[in-house]
Amino acid sequence: MAEYKLKTPLNDEDVSKLKSGDIVYLSGVMYTARDAAHKRLVDLILSGEELPFDVKGTVIYYVGPTPPKPGNPIGSAGPTTSYRMDPYAPILIEHGLKGMIGKGKRNEAVKDACKKYKAVYFGATGGAAALIAKAIKKAEVIAYPELGPEAVRRIEVEDFPVVVVNDTYGNDLYEEGRKLWEQK
Repeated sequence: MAEYKLKTPLNDEDVSKLKSGDIVYLSGVMYTARDAAHKRLVDLILSGEELPFDVKGTVIYYVGPTPPKPGNPIGSAGPTTSYRMDPYAPILIEHGLKGMIGKGKRNEAVKDACKKYKAVYFGATGGAAALIAKAIKKAEVIAYPELGPEAVRRIEVEDFPVVVVNDTYGNDLYEEGRKLWEQK
């Protein structure tokens, strides 16, 4: 396992060097979106309309943050379960999405899209929402404010800690970790 510091937007070279199990600290601009926002984004793509942000090179964090305390840009911001985005992720990956952050396994279609279009799925630590929020320096709602916590936010992060779960080579940390555990 290696450790990397990467700045968004990501490109093919950035994600191609990553392997499942690597630790990555992300800095730069990312976006937040959950399933309701993902459906709207994919509907826009399918109808040929413009997205509220440029998805190329982008990382989307699957989170519905709590309201911020005074003086903070965001409240607790722990990852949500990623499989709810599985119906939409391959289309976004095909259109240039380079990274997704959440928790839990992804389906084969998402893993195949990561291989084909060079994207990665990062895992963030569930239960560490307040700690993760400290890496978020700015946050603003840019689309679908009516979705409340699930609105699309543009966030600026500094050393946002994640682990590569699915890489561009078809590796899956959850499967590899289980195999190692079963061998012991």
